[in-house]
Amino acid sequence: MGKSASSSTTKMMITNSGKYGITQGSYAADFIELTEKGAIAVNLSLPERDRRNAEFELAIDGVAPFKQLYEHYKGKRLPEREIIKDFLRDSGAAVFDLDECVDTFIVNAKDLGLLRTIGGAETLVSIEQVLEDVLGTEEHKTIHRPQILQHSSSAVRKNEETSFTAADWQTICFYITPIGSEDSVERKHSDLFMSSLVQPALAELGLRVVRADQIGEPGMITTQVLEYLKKSRLAIADLSYLNPNVFYEVALRHALRLPVVQIIRKADRLPFDVNQSRTLVFDTSDIYSLVPKLQTYRAEIANQARKAIDDPESVGNPVSIFYPDFYK
Repeated sequence: MGKSASSSTTKMMITNSGKYGITQGSYAADFIELTEKGAIAVNLSLPERDRRNAEFELAIDGVAPFKQLYEHYKGKRLPEREIIKDFLRDSGAAVFDLDECVDTFIVNAKDLGLLRTIGGAETLVSIEQVLEDVLGTEEHKTIHRPQILQHSSSAVRKNEETSFTAADWQTICFYITPIGSEDSVERKHSDLFMSSLVQPALAELGLRVVRADQIGEPGMITTQVLEYLKKSRLAIADLSYLNPNVFYEVALRHALRLPVVQIIRKADRLPFDVNQSRTLVFDTSDIYSLVPKLQTYRAEIANQARKAIDDPESVGNPVSIFYPDFYK
């Protein structure tokens, strides 16, 4: 895994894989072994159909609330998250955090190929349909492994020094994004992503989103921008349009070893320098591709944000991965 056996990241991965039924043995055990289904899921020599079915049994069928959601919405359009949460409440499912449960279910379903756009709506298809499609093609697609269950923001007044307390900074997410002039395509893109994806996704985590133009002049690396980069609890970095200011600010967060969630539009190619960190890719090619997936994209952002906050190293930091002595 490229991690120390005693690191928090390793312990979390082992604990989570055990919860999913992928492995047996805690992080304190001398040996950790794959379960029967876990061994099938990771064995690349087996047919993809067998591996996908094992992944489904581990990531959906083996998790009680996820199984309930799958059985209820199978073959149906996936409704808004509040409706899904209401269903879980009414069903009496033993769920500690409904938001996290719904987000993780959506991400897992997407990674398994269970979420598809049908008739302009995000629809949950059956595992049988997925397996039939896999069987009918010789292409082996790479998918992300499922993860474990674990609007408007108030603008900051420009050109004034912040007087936030440590508690205030814990409620702020700094949105690193290409901004451009008011009528530019970059500004329209940034406005759309912030209002339709980032703000709704982080609202459930109690985070307020602040963008650079709310604290200074667009395109300028000011004292306030540097302060937000250093002190904000989380940063969302939109790498779309490959803006140099964005990459500069991401590098500062990496050097400070602070949590960053990277997103990018599908039309842009992710540069090699930052592809060691998981980056969420969103299809904005047309309205018909974007709108049906808005809820899924929000869930992905919220899910990745939780992981980044709980363990910044888990989402990948090229500085700590390739040169850990940088911090010594």
